Amino acid sequence: FNTSIIHWMVIKSNSIKVLKNVSYSFALMLSFLISSTVFAEDCKTSSPKVYFISPQDGVSLTSPIKVIFGIENFNISPAGIDKCNAGHHHLIIDAEIPDLSMPIPSSKNYIHFGGGQTQTEIELSPGKHTLRLLMGNYAHMPQFYSDQIEIEIQEIK
Repeated sequence: FNTSIIHWMVIKSNSIKVLKNVSYSFALMLSFLISSTVFAEDCKTSSPKVYFISPQDGVSLTSPIKVIFGIENFNISPAGIDKCNAGHHHLIIDAEIPDLSMPIPSSKNYIHFGGGQTQTEIELSPGKHTLRLLMGNYAHMPQFYSDQIEIEIQEIK
């Protein structure tokens, strides 16, 4: 055999292997992009809603009170974990809705439930109080909020 023919055959054989590997890699990457696009569209929900299961608007209670959060068409996910249509609760007590273009503040009036909690027990002073739920995404950016409710805490005698 002529060594140049053997050399040419080795180069051609290696080129075909490289081309096959590139083709397989491209096909794998393309299928991943298509499946992730479909998944992203599949995980979108419509009309998410957050609300209070308890307490009900207008009730009179004694402190501490149990607050149970309700959610529809949205998923609960801890802070810091970016998932499609997911986030965590924030309880607004006696305060206005914060600037929706900024992360939700954290204070005694804006309580974060970044662990994905769906209920809590809170102490409130006697008198009337307003409560509202605000959903935040993984980075505490506001998503949507509940109607505001008003409750009254009775003094224990």
